[in-house]
Amino acid sequence: MPGAILFICGMNAIRSPMAEVIARSMLPSNTYIRSAGVRAGERDPFVDVVLDEIGLSLGRYLPQRLEELEDDYFDLIVSLSPPAHHAALELTRSTAIDVVYWPMPDPTVVQGTREQILEGYRDVRDRLTGLIESQLVRRNGIAAQSA
Repeated sequence: MPGAILFICGMNAIRSPMAEVIARSMLPSNTYIRSAGVRAGERDPFVDVVLDEIGLSLGRYLPQRLEELEDDYFDLIVSLSPPAHHAALELTRSTAIDVVYWPMPDPTVVQGTREQILEGYRDVRDRLTGLIESQLVRRNGIAAQSA
């Protein structure tokens, strides 16, 4: 089981903060989990809505760029968008950090009613939950905390 996991997406506003919060709810409390973006982003209120639906919250979380991370040692980096994957590969070029790519759709491209837009965010949330469960929890023989 990785002791330190970093989730990266484009702006650390939707996919990576969702992954961070979901992973924290499912993985052991001694697992260090953070998220960051390639570029600066702003908090997205739809993320709060879809996390609240499953009993989770970002709390006072604010998006941050990779350069703003306080720590730079991770056992595993999970990239969630093409620019994030490129940045992860550059970041780990001379290190022994594992990098995996979980391509996630960008829910901000969904148009329509509020409910249709929320469905796009729920899809990302549910995909992340499934991948964290199958790739991190079950693969490492951990009993999921909650989700």
